Amino acid sequence: MTVQNGAPPGARSTRQIERALGDWMRARLPHGLTELVMFVLKLGWASLFGGLMLIGIIATKLFWPDAAALHRYDFLFAYAVTIQLVFLWLKFESLNEAKVIVLFHLTGTAMEFFKVHAGSWSYPEPGLIKILNVPLFSGFMYASVGSFMARAIRLFEMRFAPYPPFWTTLVLATAIYVNFFSHHFLPDIRLVLFAATVILFFRTRVNFHIGDNDYWMPMVLAGLLTSFFLWVAENIGTRTQTWIYAGQNEFDWVSLSKMGSWYLLIYVSFVTVTLVYRHVLITSDQR
Repeated sequence: MTVQNGAPPGARSTRQIERALGDWMRARLPHGLTELVMFVLKLGWASLFGGLMLIGIIATKLFWPDAAALHRYDFLFAYAVTIQLVFLWLKFESLNEAKVIVLFHLTGTAMEFFKVHAGSWSYPEPGLIKILNVPLFSGFMYASVGSFMARAIRLFEMRFAPYPPFWTTLVLATAIYVNFFSHHFLPDIRLVLFAATVILFFRTRVNFHIGDNDYWMPMVLAGLLTSFFLWVAENIGTRTQTWIYAGQNEFDWVSLSKMGSWYLLIYVSFVTVTLVYRHVLITSDQR
């Protein structure tokens, strides 16, 4: 699997900025440190949507007046929509990346409806832009994961090889997504799903590009690391009481089991990205 096209019009200027910044740092820093700094900067740029959402959550928790005419949740929804529109206007994201965000928002909001109804977590604050007790900004938290993946694939010029047969990844992603719902009524098969991710992607390397150099990481390890950072983000959400898990107090850490849930959701997210980018991500022998 390789990225060949699909970059937004602003990608060339972004690459020029990256080149200039890399040249500046290489003239002043040791090679290894330069590559590490560029890696962190690229990750930060890829996660810009999610980072801005977390900043909005923290800032509104700290400074939102109790007597404000606009509810905090409603502001966060307007804030998320504004970010998305600005990204498109500035060509920070392509239309394909916007499609990924829409898919994530729909699938994530559907899960929110079910999980809130099942009592897994709740949103304690009032809001007008709510459906079935779910504030609609919550879908953008899932969308930020899709935005990160789509942008990271483009910014790092990622390649995934050897890639499992595409149909097997669709089956895995569907099984994971269904299990998030069905384990409330049927046996939880997440251990089987954990094993399936390893079996399918154990040999898959995430090859990526920084400056003039190529690097790689096992895809399973990339999934674990990403799930850890998402777990950290979840703790920000619960510490600000933006959402609360059943039985959780304000200062309780989110259970590490949620990191396992995010690990599985990473594969759903990745396969969702390939649904939009399949025509440019997957070579003809894999379709």
